[in-house]
Amino acid sequence: MSKYKGRKIGTKKLKPESMMMSYGYDPTLSEGAIKCPIFQTSTFVFKTAEDGKAFFELALGLREKGPTEELGLIYSRLNNPDLEILEDRLTLWDEGDEAAVFQSGMAAITTSLLAFLRPGDVLLHSDPLYGGTDYLIKHYLPQFGIDVVGFPAGVPTSEVTDDVRRRVNERRVPVVLIETPANPTNRLVDIAGTVALARSLGSGGDVPVVMVDNTFLGPLFQHPLKHGADLVLYSATKFLGGHSDVVAGACIGREDVVKRILTLRTFMGTAADPWTGWLLLRSLETLKMRMTAQMKNAQYVAAFLAEHPKVRRVEYLGLLADNDPMYPVYRKQCLAAGSLIAFEIDGGEKEAFAFLNALQLVSLAVSLGGTESLAEHPASMTHADVSPEDRVAMGITPALVRLSVGVEHYEDLIADMEQALGAVGGGRTVTRAKQKTLVR
Repeated sequence: MSKYKGRKIGTKKLKPESMMMSYGYDPTLSEGAIKCPIFQTSTFVFKTAEDGKAFFELALGLREKGPTEELGLIYSRLNNPDLEILEDRLTLWDEGDEAAVFQSGMAAITTSLLAFLRPGDVLLHSDPLYGGTDYLIKHYLPQFGIDVVGFPAGVPTSEVTDDVRRRVNERRVPVVLIETPANPTNRLVDIAGTVALARSLGSGGDVPVVMVDNTFLGPLFQHPLKHGADLVLYSATKFLGGHSDVVAGACIGREDVVKRILTLRTFMGTAADPWTGWLLLRSLETLKMRMTAQMKNAQYVAAFLAEHPKVRRVEYLGLLADNDPMYPVYRKQCLAAGSLIAFEIDGGEKEAFAFLNALQLVSLAVSLGGTESLAEHPASMTHADVSPEDRVAMGITPALVRLSVGVEHYEDLIADMEQALGAVGGGRTVTRAKQKTLVR
């Protein structure tokens, strides 16, 4: 194997963060440039007509690839060096066979779902989901004859199995889509339990593809493929990009699953552009440092919020009580608690808005996973298009705030939390169950 795709030094297996610097890139093909250039081109020149024919045969799946054959460059809607190198590197974190990069997280989700769903099918999914995903599956997919059946996050799979079977009613379920931790509540879904449920719904070899939106914890702190999932989905805008300057999506998984999605990506035109690919290559080099720093900061902030009298409830994985039904799931499938915190202000929308409007260091904006801390109001912003009844059932209350913790100094973040909570009216002591204090 070429040194540029080597994953070992002798018998030592290299860590993903080490391979983010050079894996998949040969400087001799680019004038010795240490960093991959931006291949800002729409099309690529074939050396011969025979090469062009061979490349298209592979790209369109007209024949199988030969043992030493590689797909050549054709057109940037199909492939591009920046995207190919990026996709190679993305497979390293989740240990997937193949990866595909898209124009946005929603492009990744939509293309992946449509590659497998057909009229008359049922999509089984966890609740809550990101607001855009929720709207897509509940408002658009039914227009194409696709039914959706949801089950709650934060509940052991064994407790929802009978209800799922009853509602599916022996119909074909080609895809199970889960989001764990759930956006915005941080509630977990048991990946291995969902895989077992999905397998039990399959018949005659028609086993559902299990897709996991891993945006909140991945790719550093949770690896769904290791727990039996077939595909991992990301809004690459978030931690993968990490600087709030790029919009992109990605999927990583089994070769046969990703190949099917790649074929549809070609014809839907949802591939990311070269500049986006280059920006993500840059960001992957610092991914571990950023996510680790954010996670450490979040521990301090969550502990502060859990003790504050104007905070009714804190949903942070690091504060899960030992007797919480999701605690064993957290221990089994998560490597760390991440940097997303959901918490309820004492009161309702008025009090939540007072807090958000008073923030000075933390920015009032949607999105997450960037180097800067961001706070938003899910019920009126990211999940505004979810029905009020569903929001209540999902735990998305008018008092709920979602906080994405960045890389600022944790003491400064806590100071901002404290002064913003001071701007919230009231001040009565809130009675709530004592939560685990993670850090002092």
